[in-house]
Amino acid sequence: MSAQRQVAYAASCPDCDVDLHGDDPNEIVEFYRRHSSVTGHDVEFTRIQPDLTDAVTEDDLKEVYTLEDVVAQLEAEYEDGVPIGAVAAAMSEQGLSIGETLEKIHEIRMGGGLYEPQDDHLRAF
Repeated sequence: MSAQRQVAYAASCPDCDVDLHGDDPNEIVEFYRRHSSVTGHDVEFTRIQPDLTDAVTEDDLKEVYTLEDVVAQLEAEYEDGVPIGAVAAAMSEQGLSIGETLEKIHEIRMGGGLYEPQDDHLRAF
């Protein structure tokens, strides 16, 4: 009997019962983009790497984090910028869907609060 390896991230569409499991959080964002463009549905995280949640909450005792807080806290974990999938996963703990998180990222980027050092990776100013 072989033990199944636990993936770091999983997401699903509650409207269609389709899901994706993977180790790269940006794979989940790509899944959302494809699925949303075809169906118009949002996708929700169903599993998040525990280390991600710990990295966001270990710095202080806030109960609610802004998107900018999450990016700033995760920057130490990622050398080339924080994957937007990791930000979306952390924000799902704050009650935001992937689509809502991507909208907020766009809004904050256009306002100058975040930048992309490479595609789909973020840094705070």
